[in-house]
Formats: sequence, C-alpha cells, structure tokens
Amino acid sequence: MKWNKYTIQTTTQAEDFVSSMLAELGIEGVQIEDNVPLSAEDKEKMYIDILPELPADDGIAWVSFFLDAEEEQEALLKQVKEELEGLRLFVELGAGTITQGETEDKDWINNWKQFFKSFAIEDILIKPAWEEETGMGEYRCVIEIDPGTSFGTGKHETTRLCIQQLRNYLKQGARVLDVGCGSGILSVVSLKLGADEVTGTDIDPLCMTASRDNMNANHLPKEKSRFFQGNLIEDEKLRETVGGEYDVVTANILADIIIPLTPVIPACLKQGGIYITSGIIDFKEAAVADAVRAAGFTILETVRLGEWVSITARKD
Repeated sequence: MKWNKYTIQTTTQAEDFVSSMLAELGIEGVQIEDNVPLSAEDKEKMYIDILPELPADDGIAWVSFFLDAEEEQEALLKQVKEELEGLRLFVELGAGTITQGETEDKDWINNWKQFFKSFAIEDILIKPAWEEETGMGEYRCVIEIDPGTSFGTGKHETTRLCIQQLRNYLKQGARVLDVGCGSGILSVVSLKLGADEVTGTDIDPLCMTASRDNMNANHLPKEKSRFFQGNLIEDEKLRETVGGEYDVVTANILADIIIPLTPVIPACLKQGGIYITSGIIDFKEAAVADAVRAAGFTILETVRLGEWVSITARKD
C-alpha cells in the first residue's frame, strides 16, 4: 500500500504540540525525529535494540504523518496548515513548513536493517540472516538472526550480557528456558553452544513466528525447541506446560518484570540450576538483587555493560 508522507519541520519544544494537533484532526501514527538524547528513563521504558549515534541536538524536530495516497486529502492538509499557524501564537514553532514524499509499508518494515551489521561477542559471531558470511574469521559458532517485528538482534547491551553469561555457564546437554524470548536469539545461541533443548515464552504472538523462523535460519532441528505465547507470571496453565527441571533459565526482559517473575523461577529449575537475568537498568540493580535472594537464589556474578546490568544466580 502506498502512502503520502508529509513532514513538518518544527522545534523540539513544539513537537508534542504538533503531534497532539494532528491527533485531534484524526491523524494517527505520527513519526517524530530529533537529536534529543534519550534519558535513562526513556531507555528503560523503550528498550531500544539498535541505537544509532546522533549528532548534537540543534533544537529542530521533524514530525511526519502518513495519508493514503489514493484518497483526496486537500481539505485535511488545509486544516493542518491552519492549525500550525494557530500554534505559533503560544509556542516557538520554527519553520513550520510541510514537505511531501511517498513511502510504502515495506519501507517501514525493512529500513531499520541498515543499522544491523555482523558483530562478535568474543568467539560468537552474530550476523543478519540476509547478509553473506565473507571473511569473518574463525568463530565457535555463527548465529543468523532476522528479528522481524520482534525485539532481539543481539546488539543491545542486555542481550550481549545474556549471551556472555550463557557462554560462561551453559553446559553440554543442558535444558534451557528462555523467558521473554523475543526473536529467539538466546534460544538459538543456547542450542549452538550445546544445549539439548530449549523452551521459549513471550507475551507477543509475533515472537513465536520470529523465534521459529530463526531456528530454521540456523538449521536447528525442530524437535529441539518449543515456543509458547503467554505470561509465565500469571498463567498457571502455561507454567504447567513449560514444566520444570531446567538447567538454565534466562530472563532478558526489564527489571520491573524480572522482580515479580523471579519467585516463579525456582519451580522451573533443577537443584543447582542457573538463573541468568538481564534488562536491568543500573539504578534498579539492588531491587532485582533483593528479589533474587528472596526467592532462595545465591548470586554468583553481577556484570555490567554501559547502564545495563546482568545478574547470574544459582538455585541452592
């Protein structure tokens, strides 16, 4: 489907006003582009997997909206221009100009791929499934990933920490439970590192498709993995289906989810099993550590990368 893309040049001060104005006119799904650095709170809430480097903030923002290219939109565009002039009365609007372009649904789905390139975590190479492997050297294993519309290229600090800890703690023949599996990257890594079987759960149905697709992309046997949609914290039936006696449980989610999830995990692990958590912003490290200890775990290691923390613990 083709869309006309209209972009308003404004200021960072006015971008929220412009977005609200468009919403009041019935325009949904705006796109905001600026160079304002993300705060720690933003990073925690948004959980961005690929964070491009931005130039210095210059106070300029671009607010884009999309209208069906097949429909007549002159009246609506006239309203937008009139409302922009009205905004000038109480906020610094900047240029307030509107430029027009054209886009398709496939552009929104695939444009992010330009930011995802091959990279290594020690002796593990992670590469986009759509790129050829050429001259990448010798690695213990190569992971091919296409996140699709789910989270998880492996490039985010939280996922890197989890992969590092899997590399250090996972033993041959292990059974692994991947809670919040996303694209299935940790499940794929676990099997590549020698796990015998993996089980993944996620609340997002798109993650089921992405995880299975990435299993296929890495030529891993179907019988070695299974994936279930649902909330392990609240769904007792899902917990029964997932079962217990796992050697390793990974939870690369967010601190506010890990804390209520942790009391559920001991029933999933065998004695001496390993619990690897990540997705913990640094100022919530203590709260997660307290929850891990309260659930009867012994913390073995806490590792950090940037503002993110991973806690690895053992069920005693």
